[in-house]
Amino acid sequence: MSASPVAVMTRGASAGRTGRARRRLTRVPAVIWLFLLIPLAVELAWVFWPAVNSFWLSLTRWNGVGAPEFIGVRNYADLVSDPIFTEALLNNVVWVIGFGGASVVLGLALAVALNRPRPGVGLYRSAIYLPMVFSLAVTGLFWRVLYQPEGAVNAFLGSVGLASLERQWLADPRTALYAVLVAAVWLQVGYIMVLYLAGLKGVDPTLEEAAAVDGASRWQRFWRVVMPQLKGVNGVVFAVTVIDSLRTFDIVWAMTRGGPYNSTQLLSTFMYQTSFTVLDLGYGSAIAVVIFLLAIGFIITYLVRASRNED
Repeated sequence: MSASPVAVMTRGASAGRTGRARRRLTRVPAVIWLFLLIPLAVELAWVFWPAVNSFWLSLTRWNGVGAPEFIGVRNYADLVSDPIFTEALLNNVVWVIGFGGASVVLGLALAVALNRPRPGVGLYRSAIYLPMVFSLAVTGLFWRVLYQPEGAVNAFLGSVGLASLERQWLADPRTALYAVLVAAVWLQVGYIMVLYLAGLKGVDPTLEEAAAVDGASRWQRFWRVVMPQLKGVNGVVFAVTVIDSLRTFDIVWAMTRGGPYNSTQLLSTFMYQTSFTVLDLGYGSAIAVVIFLLAIGFIITYLVRASRNED
């Protein structure tokens, strides 16, 4: 049987599109493909392959020498009964809530306050964002000096009549985690402010003006008119904050190295100690997989809820 005219035309159109696509690809200069493929190869070799390999290593016992010994899920079973892992996980929960909550609230408040043009606003924005330029290790050492017994924090408390609150902030297990948390928020809040400033530039001012004419208060205008227009920025901020919370390492390591008595131990610092101090790379890879799964779980849950709200 001969093909119908419609089928012939469909095959002809498909072949035409394929041919045009091939011609477009062949018109791309070889040097462009070279510049694209080299970074792709580097990314695959230095990022994706080690990440995938971590899943395999988490099922082994390996000290970095010789062939890994396959032990199945024993590393994950040991994590469940490991008290240091439990404390690091609880500290990470506190860190995600405190670091994420304080950074987002303060960053959004600063963005709203500095959104409108006024004399000196650029200077204030630059000063608040400036800590992001500093190295995390340098920032940690800077805050260690502030928290010293003779440092600026205790000196300030003594000068305002609160000498009873003076303490060795980083040596006290009750305060060490929160002291490091303050330093981390100080570093992060400028970045969140810049993200929200970019989002606020896209807010339609006529909607806010219409709400003001209708008698809406400033808080109602912000919550009912401005915030719905920041949904996209909120998604970015949430993802960035969760990922930064779970991968925080430098500033904690520079200030306390997870001490005292594991009171500031996070999953990232515990993973580093296990992998490169104890040289148990299989166990450290299991911790890395847990960090990855937590980050993916948080982000997917948020995206699902956001998509449902949009529907």
